[in-house]
Formats: sequence, structure tokens, C-alpha cells
Amino acid sequence: MRTSLKPLHEQVIVITGASSGIGLATARLAVEKGARVVLVARNELALADVERDLNAGDRVLHVMADVGEREQLERVASQAVERFGGFDTWINNAGNSVWGRFDEVSDEDHYQVMQTNFWGTHYGSSIAVKHLRNKGGALINIGSVESANALPFHASYSASKHAIKAMTDVLRVELQKSDTPISVTLVRPSSTDTMFMDHSKNYLPSAPVFPPPVYAPEVVAQAILHAAEHPQRDVYIGNAKLLSRLAQNAPRLADWVNRTFVYNAIQSGRQDRHRDGALHDRDVGRAGDGKASGNYPGMVLTRSLYTRASQHPVATTAAVAMGAIAVFALLGRRQR
Repeated sequence: MRTSLKPLHEQVIVITGASSGIGLATARLAVEKGARVVLVARNELALADVERDLNAGDRVLHVMADVGEREQLERVASQAVERFGGFDTWINNAGNSVWGRFDEVSDEDHYQVMQTNFWGTHYGSSIAVKHLRNKGGALINIGSVESANALPFHASYSASKHAIKAMTDVLRVELQKSDTPISVTLVRPSSTDTMFMDHSKNYLPSAPVFPPPVYAPEVVAQAILHAAEHPQRDVYIGNAKLLSRLAQNAPRLADWVNRTFVYNAIQSGRQDRHRDGALHDRDVGRAGDGKASGNYPGMVLTRSLYTRASQHPVATTAAVAMGAIAVFALLGRRQR
């Protein structure tokens, strides 16, 4: 069965982790495109501020919820139904992280990462499928380049993103087999300039930093919303596909790259201003919310040519063809 998705301006979109980063960038763009949006996060003050700043009137609803608790996400779905009559796209974006050597990070912190990232996505996917099974729609899960290529000092986060990929792949096949009209997409961002590092708990001696290249959250938001209108299995941002293929096809080489370059590059040498981050509920709000972009000190790329080419193959092919024609025409003139 071919899944048909509504244009964005006709959709109701649920976005978890909407108080900052990729979630906030996606919410802003979705509202700009005319969608009605349900904002979900643990920080209610930040959500209220975001809703006010979006200035979209009754097209925006915010619901405070911890995605690691199924009952709270059930409440999100119920309020979306009560306010908007339901939803068309559910985006499982909420996530948290802890940085540190595997044997130095506490079991409690490893557990919390898995509870939010994996179980939050699991619960959200289950709730979304139950709601969309008969009417159709899109389920978009946010994976990572770490869904395939695990980073040093990031054991539980990488494990959670591997688990999200596996769960998403299984769910997609089962829905396809039963002809259920739900598009299931895994988005795999590479390094993204958000408040992620400020929100992460950190055991390292200095603040962690993502290895370049680093992309703006709006690049990911555009890719997510394209998948909300056009069914797509996987969406890779930037160099995520290259690194994923490296880990899958040349694992020893990937290990060498991580050991030789990435291991040291992650440790910035700068003081960490938010060492506890926002991993646990008691720390929510201390590291700041309400910002899509973070504080990456280097160059931040505002477009991914690979992502655009993969999501707009016809337009890209036409542009390349026109460019080739122009080059040949120019060369032809020079030879006369």
C-alpha cells in the first residue's frame, strides 16, 4: 500500500523535545508552513515561552510531559485529540545524554539515557501507531549518525540510537506487511549545533564538543518536515551516511578513526558550564531552553547538499543537467 501524506498546512504535528534544538527548529518551521503543532517537553515554562513566541494563536498547544513515562505521552495524544481532533505526524525527537568513560558513568545515568531516548521513542511510536493505524500518517523517529557509528564516551547514547534504529526497522516492516498506511522514517543527523552539550551530563574533565562538520538545527528540521509530507525510509544529514557506511563496511577502520582522531577531538579543553546538564528531572531548566542553536565555536553549516539531493532527486538531477548543459555551451563558444 502506498502511503499518502497530507501537505503540511493541513497537518497536526506532535513534536517531543520541542523546547530547544532540533525540536524547536522543527516547530518553528512547521508553524511557518501552516501546520498546527503540539509542543512536548519537560520544561513547561520554556514551552509556554515558545508557544508565545510562535505567535500562532490556537494553532499551537504545549503539553508538559516526560517521554519516559507512557502515561504522560498518552496524555499528550489525548490533548491533541481534544484540541485538534487528532494528529497526522508524530515526531519522536526528545533525547538526553551523558558523556564519560563507560566504567565511570553511573548505572543511574546510563539508565536515564535509555529511558528517555529508547523508551520515550518506543512509547511515542506505540501511541502514534495506535492513533494513525486507520487514518494514516507519518511516524518520524530521530536516530543519529550514532545509530551505526558509536562515539567514544557516549556508550548509552549510542546504544539508545542503535536500539531506536532496530525498533524502527522492525515496526516499519510489520506495518508494511499489514498494509497499514503509516510512513515510518528514521532521521539520522550528524553533529548539530543545539543546546545538546549544555543539556548533557558530563564526566569528562572538560566540556565535550562534537567533531566537525557541524550543521544548523534548521537543516535537520527541513529534512524532518519533508519526510512528514513525502514518505522516506531513512534521512541522512550531512556526512551521516558516509560515517554509517564506514562503520558497517569497514568496522576496524571506523574503530581506528574513533580511537585516533575522535577520542581526543571530543574533549574540548574548555570549562563545562553545565556539568550536570538536564539529564534528570531535578536539573530541567538549569542549562537553558528556548534556543534552537547552541554555542558551537566553529563553523556551522546551514545546508546539506547530500540531504537535499536525496530528498529532491528530480530537482537535483535537473539542476545538474542544466549545469552540465551550461558548461558544454560555454566550452563550445570558447572553441569557436
